[in-house]
Amino acid sequence: MHSWHRVRSDQRSSRKSAGTKELAMHPAITHSSQARLHKHVTIADFRDLIMYLLLESKAPSWVAVRCRADVRKVVTVMIPGLEMDMFNGRFPFYEEEHGQNESFSTDTSSSKTQQRDGTKQSFARSGTGLVKDGDDNREEKEHDSPDDYYPTKINPNDLPAPVKVFGEVFTHAWPVRANTDERMKKVFSPVFGILTVPHEKNKEEKHVKGPKPVKADRYDDKATPITELMATIEDLQENGYPLHPAFGNTDSAKEVLLETRKKYQQTAEFGWVDSRVQRLEDGDVPPQDVKEGDVTAGRQILAIDCEMVKTANDPLALARVSVVDWNGTAVMDELVKPEESVIDYVTFYSGITEDMLKPVTTTIGDIQERLLDIVTPQTILIGHSLESDLKALKFVHPFIIDTVLQYPHPRGPPLKSSLSFLAQRYLEKEMQRDKVKGGHDSIEDARAALDLIKLKCRKGQAFGSSEGNGESIFKRLRRTPRSKSAHASGDAADFKAGAIVDWGDPSRGHGAAAKVVVACGSDAEVVEGIKRVAHSGAAEGGEPAERAGAEPVDFIWARLRELEAVRGWWSALRPGDVEQQRQAVFARYAAADPSTDPTAPAPEILARSVELVAARIAAIYAAIPPCTALVVYSGSGDVREVFRLGELERQFRSEYATKKWGDLSVRWTDDESQALNRAVKKARQGVGFVVVK
Repeated sequence: MHSWHRVRSDQRSSRKSAGTKELAMHPAITHSSQARLHKHVTIADFRDLIMYLLLESKAPSWVAVRCRADVRKVVTVMIPGLEMDMFNGRFPFYEEEHGQNESFSTDTSSSKTQQRDGTKQSFARSGTGLVKDGDDNREEKEHDSPDDYYPTKINPNDLPAPVKVFGEVFTHAWPVRANTDERMKKVFSPVFGILTVPHEKNKEEKHVKGPKPVKADRYDDKATPITELMATIEDLQENGYPLHPAFGNTDSAKEVLLETRKKYQQTAEFGWVDSRVQRLEDGDVPPQDVKEGDVTAGRQILAIDCEMVKTANDPLALARVSVVDWNGTAVMDELVKPEESVIDYVTFYSGITEDMLKPVTTTIGDIQERLLDIVTPQTILIGHSLESDLKALKFVHPFIIDTVLQYPHPRGPPLKSSLSFLAQRYLEKEMQRDKVKGGHDSIEDARAALDLIKLKCRKGQAFGSSEGNGESIFKRLRRTPRSKSAHASGDAADFKAGAIVDWGDPSRGHGAAAKVVVACGSDAEVVEGIKRVAHSGAAEGGEPAERAGAEPVDFIWARLRELEAVRGWWSALRPGDVEQQRQAVFARYAAADPSTDPTAPAPEILARSVELVAARIAAIYAAIPPCTALVVYSGSGDVREVFRLGELERQFRSEYATKKWGDLSVRWTDDESQALNRAVKKARQGVGFVVVK
């Protein structure tokens, strides 16, 4: 126990009273015995707790916070792969032949019970496995019990060996639910959920309907190379893009890519072509060839938009393709003759009519040949929901910028804003539609997407990502004063600052608005980064923590990823250094890559990785300054089955629109629908911890 908590047994009674009073005045976050929870605690609740500690927002109702004003910093660590079952006795850390975990009693009479303080005890383990009173198949339950809302009280003596250290730092393990969209059967990003705070609206704004224009001139310019806006492989995977072979760093990775594309009929035998890119590095432009101040970074920029019609055997067949360059000049604008007979020209949406296509002889093959000539390894393709256009073109390219990713929906993914909405909001432009024929003008749409990305390059990555119903917590901090005199002085040092410590390049995306950005290649580096930032100041422009000035950092968000990798939850086939870092994890643990070895991970490797996570959390707790709040959360659960079934459903709906039941390559029945519901429910389940040092 630390010195500020200690009261020596030989002190006089008066000094004992003084010590007790001092302890009572120390900030703390506790579970109140009077609390009556009516629902699960969510990631949004954890975010609101952080906001309360940092921004003086509404107090949380699920925990009691003592001496909030004395909390000096908040350190938040996300650990994907961590589960509640690891703390309640259900998780099989070891194989049966390893014997029972000595931390658990074989007496099932000590199974879950409600305690006087409103928390749950740790779960018992029977001789036949881990059990919970009469609940052998928790995932099949239709409704959660109110008991499931409450935290589990933990201590080292009641925990399995790999997570014992958690009991020395935290008193309770909270069951936390990730946010989902029940209608779309999607799990929302747990990173977005923590790092995006609700947008502050005045009374007038609350009554405004439709998109409210954002005045770009009100925001400072922050020139950003267009290469920093390119979609990551994870972005492409989550948004249904077929992946280019260049993403495969090894022969086995390329084989996985090929098999996936064969499954969805997206290979050469089905008429698909890949741009002529052998390696991702082929897209790099030598620094000496890039003009100073050129936001294109020497790359060729092409914006694409397509119009489609419905045919007998293809739900959406290409009918028009428009391509414009960086200057907005049309490079290609062609009508295309569909391979199958057209059953619906969907003129109201496409602007295509039967008379327009009658004289056309250009085929999709002709368009593909032209694209192969104009799309080079140094070309970046821009579009709005570009995956739909590329699927219609049956064309695959690795370097993509999608406006739906750069201007996310105010409610977060998987929702997407329309191009007309974005044009109204950010370009103050009404998309013109032909009042006679109706439909889109693909040239105009391509230029609108291009203009949105140009605006992003001028204003920076944070622009457009925080102007809906929420904004980056890092941006909110930068206008939150530390003292009452901050606004009057105008000194940036008087305003709060945030830092992000993560794998890869965290300066992209959520880290764009952070004062300090620390890039890491291992969990050990993440821990060291947290230690340095917690005891150093902030630096402008995402500079490394070693170059920080005197200004303190008030909020740190970090992520430990090795457990996520070992469990196979971290997506494979990431490009460049990040994929190399992921593979380095398996080398450090002498483990097989779960994406290529279905038997991985071995139980002893998994137990070791969890034990290392626990040790690193203890190291972070020991290193952070006194009166610092430590928040740990797992994010969502395993979403792999959600992605698999979601892709299956998209494929089915795409084929079902035009094909007969017997001709479908995939099936979607009530069994698959219920399986997706269960997968989403399981993926929601996470765990969280809070404490003040």
